Amino acid sequence: MSTLKDSLTADMRAALKARDELTTSTLRMALAAIGTAEVAGKTKRELSDDEVLAVLTKESKKRREAATAFAEAGRDEQAAKERAEGEILDRYLPKQLDDAELAELVAVALAEGGFNGMGQMGPAMKAAQAAVAGRAEGGRVAAEVRRQLAAT
Repeated sequence: MSTLKDSLTADMRAALKARDELTTSTLRMALAAIGTAEVAGKTKRELSDDEVLAVLTKESKKRREAATAFAEAGRDEQAAKERAEGEILDRYLPKQLDDAELAELVAVALAEGGFNGMGQMGPAMKAAQAAVAGRAEGGRVAAEVRRQLAAT
């Protein structure tokens, strides 16, 4: 079992003993998503820490999107619950890059690959995603790559 998954399980048990319902339910949901990812495909397998991080990132993004949707619909209580769940998941994710750090990493990746012009968006995105290594959402990375490629 991956160490991150072990940590999630241990934290869920601690939250259960502490009767912290929000943390317990959030971590149960995350572990269920990890379990679903493990059985996806032809054979069951253990996920690596990087794969577990990818699942947690996806779940955290779902929470942010749901919170926005609930807030726009005037369901503030449900939006607050979704935000709280997202914050719990964010504890297990690497610190997100700010805009300046993201711009710098993308600029370095584009310079190293010699990418210029929007026609090279695909390969440029691949290089930028590798440089960022999960510390920023794909949409933010794509926007920055697009901005820098358009400037060349």
